[in-house]
Amino acid sequence: MSETRAALRTEPALEPPTLVAVGPEPVSAPSQIGMAVPSAASEPGHGLDQLARIEDKASRIEEKFARQEAQSQRVLDRFELASSRMSEVAMQADLASVKGEVATIARRVRSLPGFGALLLTSVLTAVLTAIAVILLIRYLPGLLPR
Repeated sequence: MSETRAALRTEPALEPPTLVAVGPEPVSAPSQIGMAVPSAASEPGHGLDQLARIEDKASRIEEKFARQEAQSQRVLDRFELASSRMSEVAMQADLASVKGEVATIARRVRSLPGFGALLLTSVLTAVLTAIAVILLIRYLPGLLPR
């Protein structure tokens, strides 16, 4: 796949600058280099063509950056979705444990005696206590202070 991208890319060709002497008199070789002007820069279309290539390359880089940003946003969305699912699962587990505890407490409460049994027990206790006090007063008067 990288071979096809490389084949589609058009890189600007770098040409060695040609030196043009400026001035009416003949100039020696060392001074020609100091006064040289590249001929490619004198062509008006060459600069625009190179600028267009640079802009094209910049737009490709921007598109690549946008794709990477979209991909990282999708990864973040998936991560948030997964974390919310895990928190829901944790809450479900918590609810299941709470439900088990409530069921245990309900069983224990159901095994307790009801209101009728408590009322009967309190009446019997009161009657038996009254009988015991009467028997103590009548048959053992010295045990209770007067």
